Amino acid sequence: MSHRLLAGLLTVAASPLLLAAPATAAVPKGPAGTAFYTPPATLPKGPHGTPIWQRKLTGPAVLKSAKANTLLLYRSTSLDGKTTAVSGTVAVPKGKAPKGGWPVISWAHGTVGMADQCAPSIIGSGGYDYKLLNSWLKAGYAVVRTDYEGLGTPGPHLYLIGDAEGRSVLDMVRAARKLNPQIGKQLLVAGHSQGGQAALFAGSLAKKWTPELKLRGTLAFAPASHLAEQASLLSVLTTPGSLSGLAALIVRGIDLANPSLNVPSLLSDQAKALYPQVDEKCSGDLAKPDSFGAIAPASLFAPGANLAPVIAALSADDDPESLKIPGPVQIEQGKADPTVLPSFTDALDRELVGRGVKVTYKTYPGLDHISVVTNAKSAKAATAFVKKELR
Repeated sequence: MSHRLLAGLLTVAASPLLLAAPATAAVPKGPAGTAFYTPPATLPKGPHGTPIWQRKLTGPAVLKSAKANTLLLYRSTSLDGKTTAVSGTVAVPKGKAPKGGWPVISWAHGTVGMADQCAPSIIGSGGYDYKLLNSWLKAGYAVVRTDYEGLGTPGPHLYLIGDAEGRSVLDMVRAARKLNPQIGKQLLVAGHSQGGQAALFAGSLAKKWTPELKLRGTLAFAPASHLAEQASLLSVLTTPGSLSGLAALIVRGIDLANPSLNVPSLLSDQAKALYPQVDEKCSGDLAKPDSFGAIAPASLFAPGANLAPVIAALSADDDPESLKIPGPVQIEQGKADPTVLPSFTDALDRELVGRGVKVTYKTYPGLDHISVVTNAKSAKAATAFVKKELR
């Protein structure tokens, strides 16, 4: 029972296809290895979404149905208005691009952690989403995937801070189009879990942040929501376990986005001792008994700590239910999901509809947090939405 309550809190160099020589020359080749993720001292001039450098993508992040997979470093803008470098990948379909270029899907990944080595372009996403992404490539859509600000690249990753994630998702598309002009303007944003939340924020930001793109739809699998409401449940969760590692990621995200709150001062002594690991380990390792898995969620904060400012910050920074998203939105939720509880996604659907958002809400009995992406029925419904909106 307690695990299910906290689980709601834890939402947790081949060139691109047909890339002309002048376009390749405009985006220089980046260095090998992890040096690729450290940007040059002087970034190329241009707006957010300007490419910095590129190279052929290798390793577990490669999508095998693509004509070409490219690793790309690009400019974005952090929440404080400063220029930052973000990494991601570009995959383009086989065959000839249609008139107007390949329609593009910007995919936002789920929780991997906050340390640089956890970036999906380095270690992959575990592969659970690859079948779906490869099917979209086969159907004729370019697929771009941001790592998000601060994953792989210098600076912190603002975990579950919606505006930061949304900017990374959109700037990834702008940069990919400058890398490969055969990627078109027709855009659909999609994502799962953390990425479901990121996709909703990207959908709400698209018109102002990247006005040249034509947002056709937003697709969210099991999106994080109602985090402020669920944060108040921490005190009743007294069993140590893996869920505390994901809670620690959320705490760190709020800390980074709101340094004036001095969140570390609210932590228990045990949590303070473990806190540096949030920036050093991936999510799976944070859940282990030698890390946050050794303590109960209720023990994250010191007895009597005033969490009201933290809860208020969660509401302001993270919750997508207050968004106004243009165009059609499809949300898919497994009814057996122990991580993003269906009741909170049900509420999200009602609240978005109440704000005038055009939502199609699909639920699937028996599907959990991962199978809502991998299941044939839910994947078919997602692809039908993609094909309808990117027709």
